Amino acid sequence: MKNEIISRCGFRCDLCPAYKLNIKNAEDQKKVSDSWHKYYGFRINPKRIICDGCMTDNSENPNLISKNCAIRKCVQKMQIDNCAYCEKYSCKKVEKLMVDFNEIERKYGKKIPESDYSSYIMPYESRQRLDSIRDNLIS
Repeated sequence: MKNEIISRCGFRCDLCPAYKLNIKNAEDQKKVSDSWHKYYGFRINPKRIICDGCMTDNSENPNLISKNCAIRKCVQKMQIDNCAYCEKYSCKKVEKLMVDFNEIERKYGKKIPESDYSSYIMPYESRQRLDSIRDNLIS
C-alpha cells in the first residue's frame, strides 16, 4: 500500500498519474497528456509529464508540472504543510484549483468511466481532503 502524499493544495501526489513513481514510459506520459486535455482542456507536452511532487524541497531542484505554482510558493512562504493549515483557507488561489467531478462530467458531456475517474479526477479532488485536515485541527 502506498503512503499518502498530500500536496500543498490537497492533491494526492501518490495517486497522480504524473507522479514520478507512477510514470513507467513515454506511453504513460502521452496518456496523461491526452486525458488532462480531455477532462481539463489543457495539454502539456508528454515529455514534461513527470513530477517529483510539490512537497519536494526547492533545494532538490524538483521536476514539477507547474514550476510557478502560486499555491506552492504561498504555502512554503507561510511555512505550513498545506492550505488546510492556513488562516485564509479557502482562498481564491486554492479554490481555482479545486476539482469538482460533477462539473467535469457536465463539461465532458457524458459519463466518465470509473477507471478515468480514479486516475485523472479523484487525485485532484482536494476540497474534502483539505476540509478533513482542517476539521481535525479545529476539533
